[in-house]
Amino acid sequence: MARVWRCTGLRWGGGGPVLEWAGGLRSALPRGKVVGFAVPEGARRTCVGARGNACPMRVEVSGRSIGARCEECARLDRAHSVAADTIADDPRPYHVYLAWFGPGMVKVGITAVERGSARLLEQGAVCFGWLGRGPLMAARRAEEVLRAALKVPDRIPYADKRVVRAGLPAVEERARELAVLHARALGLAGWPESLEPVAFEAVDHFGVFGLDGLPAADGVVSELVAGGVVGGEVLAVAGPDLHLATGRGVVVLDARLMSGWELTAPGGEGARDVLTVPVKELRGGAGEGAGVQDGLF
Repeated sequence: MARVWRCTGLRWGGGGPVLEWAGGLRSALPRGKVVGFAVPEGARRTCVGARGNACPMRVEVSGRSIGARCEECARLDRAHSVAADTIADDPRPYHVYLAWFGPGMVKVGITAVERGSARLLEQGAVCFGWLGRGPLMAARRAEEVLRAALKVPDRIPYADKRVVRAGLPAVEERARELAVLHARALGLAGWPESLEPVAFEAVDHFGVFGLDGLPAADGVVSELVAGGVVGGEVLAVAGPDLHLATGRGVVVLDARLMSGWELTAPGGEGARDVLTVPVKELRGGAGEGAGVQDGLF
């Protein structure tokens, strides 16, 4: 019987992006690496649980679900969450940040100071700058002020982020757009007194994500399915998105779609360029291809 690995998600660390697997295994995702995996025939995608605890019922979840959680585990996961705004007594200091994803695509957000830039890497922020530092509720208040006064959103859809990565302007333009908004934000009335302003300094992730020379995406994986195969060469990794060169062109795989599946190495001749899962085309189609892949990664 073929060995299987249960994916627990993509993580960003000091060494770059890695896929994590139940049991502590990790697979680094450097640019140029060939990846290939298959979903066994008859496999089911099951809930990943909540807050470090397994789902007691191992409920089957949709292949299109980003969170990969059943309703009950999703509720538990959000019950004590800063991101879901269900916690107000976290004593840790927080950063308010401005994140740039493309021309005209800037969002405001907050993250615990102790996390550094991890949250920005996880979101696929191409460029960002700290705006302020202080208590959680003051950081939340600053978010509200920016949304109301400057119409800066707190979310940018991933679908919008993906389609602009192949044609981004130079680093100077990226930083300039953030700098202008940073100055306007600090000049607003209603800035919380307990939130310490932070001088503008742009941090750029263009090189970290491997976006130099990235071709435009031809499609986006909609979901994994039993019996499906994914294979390709890593062109870039931004946030949870793997940009892969495949036999169907450049395809983006949101690694969050992998969580909850038990995956195995592709059989037969391998799957260097094979892609047999549903893909939403973004522009003209591409041909088929094949190659050799010895292991899972």
